[in-house]
Amino acid sequence: MCDELGPKEEYMQQFVEEAGGTSLCNVKNPAVGCTDKAKAFIEKMSSKSTDEVTKQLDRLKGMIDGGQGASMKADALSWMKQRIGLLNQLSKKEEL
Repeated sequence: MCDELGPKEEYMQQFVEEAGGTSLCNVKNPAVGCTDKAKAFIEKMSSKSTDEVTKQLDRLKGMIDGGQGASMKADALSWMKQRIGLLNQLSKKEEL
């Protein structure tokens, strides 16, 4: 598997993040592990209320559960999963 994903670790990390629907991006420290796109999303959603974050989270989960994710391009589906992960982090942060 390592040979197929190339000699650099970034390919393996990218594979694990995509296959697992995970990300190293953390809303507490977006400077480390977050893309510019993710940083902008965190900044935008951090200013929203708990209800707005929850509504957005429910909307994205509904799109995946409703089968719309199957017809999406891989990049769009990956970004949707990343946003769900970030929203989960934001909602847990606000609960504390």
